[in-house]
Amino acid sequence: MDGSTRPARRLDPTSRREQILAAAICHFAEVGLSGTTRDLAKRAGVTQALIYRYFASKADLLEAVFERVYLDRLSPRWIGEIRDRSQPVEERLRHFYRQYTAAIFTYEWMRIFMWAGLAGELLNERYLSRVGDSLLAQMREEIGAAGPYRMPDMEEMWALHGSIVYIGIRRFIYQAPMPPDDGRVIDQSVERFLVGIRHPTAG
Repeated sequence: MDGSTRPARRLDPTSRREQILAAAICHFAEVGLSGTTRDLAKRAGVTQALIYRYFASKADLLEAVFERVYLDRLSPRWIGEIRDRSQPVEERLRHFYRQYTAAIFTYEWMRIFMWAGLAGELLNERYLSRVGDSLLAQMREEIGAAGPYRMPDMEEMWALHGSIVYIGIRRFIYQAPMPPDDGRVIDQSVERFLVGIRHPTAG
């Protein structure tokens, strides 16, 4: 082997773009967003020029990574489920966070999010604005409409959210030993949160 890039296997354009995007997600998760497209090309077994045939720039490629890893995992069903008042608000919160963590508790999601934060990328800010303005704001409204609880402020909502996301950070960033059942830890976090905002006169 001379270390040169082997000719790329012929794929249709959609499959080739998916191959490059999948390799980019793994690449940036491992080395950070400063990773080069030259090294990515070697990893993917393609030429650097081929990457730029599908993505106009590295920024364009990172945007595709952002959409795939972050935006595509936000289910459009979640808002409707959070608003479903046929279920107790406690159950809606537990159900949402079990689904949300199932979607984001991956090596790629956690590591790219950490790398982006360290690099000062706007990716994090855009994603958190999306989560806060839609999901957390809707949860806050539903909690406030549930009689036993006062309406929490947004900082309290972010504290709940952060405590649950931290489960994934401990696992994928710190590689710390974790309980085998995320669901039980999530349920306990939701319960502690709701106890903290329960009206003093509520039973």
